[in-house]
Amino acid sequence: MGNPKAFLTIPREEAGYRPVHDRIHDYGEVEQTLNNSDRRMQASRCMDCGVPFCHWACPIGNKQPEWQDMLYRGRWRDAYYVLEQTCDFPEFTGRICPALCEKSCVLSLAIHEPVTIRENEVAIAEMAFREGFVRSVNPVRNGKKVAVIGSGPAGLTVANQLNRKGFEVTVFEKDEQPGGLLRYGIPNFKLGKTVVDRRIRLMETEGILFRTKTKIGRDIAAMTLVDTFDAVCIAIGCEVPRDLPVEGRSLKGIHFAMDFLSQQNRLLQQQNVPRKDIIAAKDRHVLVIGGGDTGSDCVGTSNRHAAASITQIEILPEPPADYNPETPWPMYPQILKTSSSHEEGCTRRWSLTTNRFVGERGILKGVEVEEVEWTPAKDGARPAMKPTGKKEILQADLAFLSMGFVNPVQDGLLKELALQTTARRTIATDADGLTSHPNVFACGDAASGASLVVRAMASGRTTADAIEKHLSDK
Repeated sequence: MGNPKAFLTIPREEAGYRPVHDRIHDYGEVEQTLNNSDRRMQASRCMDCGVPFCHWACPIGNKQPEWQDMLYRGRWRDAYYVLEQTCDFPEFTGRICPALCEKSCVLSLAIHEPVTIRENEVAIAEMAFREGFVRSVNPVRNGKKVAVIGSGPAGLTVANQLNRKGFEVTVFEKDEQPGGLLRYGIPNFKLGKTVVDRRIRLMETEGILFRTKTKIGRDIAAMTLVDTFDAVCIAIGCEVPRDLPVEGRSLKGIHFAMDFLSQQNRLLQQQNVPRKDIIAAKDRHVLVIGGGDTGSDCVGTSNRHAAASITQIEILPEPPADYNPETPWPMYPQILKTSSSHEEGCTRRWSLTTNRFVGERGILKGVEVEEVEWTPAKDGARPAMKPTGKKEILQADLAFLSMGFVNPVQDGLLKELALQTTARRTIATDADGLTSHPNVFACGDAASGASLVVRAMASGRTTADAIEKHLSDK
């Protein structure tokens, strides 16, 4: 694949980010692109490694060596054709996927310079749209109808797959526009919403019907869908954030991270947000509680608001910078990740737990934190956390809780369908996504708990195949 010896003479070259002083003043995508010649040269680095660990690590099973070779040889159309066989939306994953494939690339092990797979992927997708390789399809209909609840990554994937298999698909979305997490959770500086709009328009052209501002259990009874459609797929994501019920939680100035991010995206799309509800970080001391990607997105958004200071804290210890023996190749490495948002300005601290919020007259003024120590446990059990007694108060008049999500429950939906839930309160399903209801499926984060966009897409493809088989057997 590619040029088996190219990695010996051609170093890894990333497109990089726009300059900090430029990008923090707008919400345009921060990542740049290489010219076509340099991009093909990067694709040539995909060596004939024998065992494609990149393919092994990819949740959707992308055939990276094949389309890297085609890209290297300038066969852009063929590269896109191979790519779209496994990935419904490469223009999304090419921008926001953490690239599990690159972490398992043989060149990552050998010389710590994996092939730029993710950047190559989005380059192929954008060339395909630009040159007209992406065209709408008009499948032969089989007379059966499927309802998909939710239009995030999993819901869009299920809808796309089933539509192309000949089903009439209607997607129900509670928000103003389709896209779910892609539209309302991921900042524009990582994923421009024109990219989402472009794909939605294509899906509509192919016959998929989107019904927005429609919440199942409120605007439409869940049983009505079951009676109207041959099958129903629940893809509502995992939207209930984990709370922090400590002293002072009710103080003004404490918000869930996703409320901040979704509101900012609505403002950029000129959707109505009452002035009294607007969360503004300008000239404020921001504290982000939680060290994951959502917290990082809060950092980037706060930088664009021109916050006075930004601090991000994490309860876990600081991971190693380059190599973690606990996650050896080809596993995804648990190492220190510095995002484009962190580069724009942020103080990061680890091994801190939040004891209480401190305020005056009902308004947040600071947060008391305490250092903790982690003791490794035996037999692979969870490490034990021990408070050290070393406490301090961090100045903060705006705090964002970014500690993950706990369940996908949507009012009225699960209760009306009497669906079983697991210990994690996700929707209980079998391996193919079938719930305890005979014609209702669930996929993505609603079935697995919060995870990656690419894993939600993989779940969507598996569930679409299961729905096709289920209805065919009937």
